[in-house]
Amino acid sequence: MTFDLIIIIAVILLGVVFMLIEIFLLPGISIAGIAGAIFLIGGIIYAYIFQGSTVGNITLAGTAVLLGGSFFWLLKSKSLRKISLDTNIEGKVDTSYLQKIGIGDSGVTLSRLNPIGQVLINDVEVEGKSFDGEFLDEDTEIEVVKVETYNVLVKKKETVLPGEETKNNLI
Repeated sequence: MTFDLIIIIAVILLGVVFMLIEIFLLPGISIAGIAGAIFLIGGIIYAYIFQGSTVGNITLAGTAVLLGGSFFWLLKSKSLRKISLDTNIEGKVDTSYLQKIGIGDSGVTLSRLNPIGQVLINDVEVEGKSFDGEFLDEDTEIEVVKVETYNVLVKKKETVLPGEETKNNLI
């Protein structure tokens, strides 16, 4: 009987250790998580088969408490802080080239805007986004509608043929 209890305790402890390794150190489902689940289930089944339902129920409850308690203890301990990433990223993305572009500037698409692509405006190559979601082919003349933080909103430039008058030309 004592030998069976030693086996149960050892298998359950191995299962808890493997599960904690899986949760805190290894991302995703890996061998440690599968091994931990097998050891935990195996230890509980071993207790039920060789020690009876009373010891099996105690083992089941004790395993749940042990796994939960060790999980919270490890969360609160300072040991995880030693392996965690504490570095803050202080770098900024340089978007000073967007200051050369203003609303109403003209340019040309370098790639198909589907609805996002590369555009060339004022000799600056930037990411352009179609204002109305329209797909614009390569080498299409465009006009800047809005300058955003990292890209520009553009629309297809309306061309007025000679002899045609629009409302804007009449004013």
